[in-house]
Amino acid sequence: MITLLVIVHVIVCLFLIGVVLLQQGKSADLAAAFGGQGSQTAFGPRGAANLLTKMTTWSAILFMLISIALTILLARNSGNDHSVLSGTAPTKQSAPAKK
Repeated sequence: MITLLVIVHVIVCLFLIGVVLLQQGKSADLAAAFGGQGSQTAFGPRGAANLLTKMTTWSAILFMLISIALTILLARNSGNDHSVLSGTAPTKQSAPAKK
């Protein structure tokens, strides 16, 4: 199950990277090339969400959900006995000598 989720997670990551890189910037129109900002409002032009925007949103949501699922599954599988320091002997610390 974890292996399948990791494979899907990597595919979603690569897809998300590709979709984000394919999108245009907010001021990618002809007027912005010459310094004009006439078509922008306070927060930029707001049009209908196109297909790339929707695909970015859904792939980001899927990325976050799979990340949370992997975290939960790996925490349950590992148990409490796995640690960075598991298998090392604890060191005894002597009390400082009083003068």
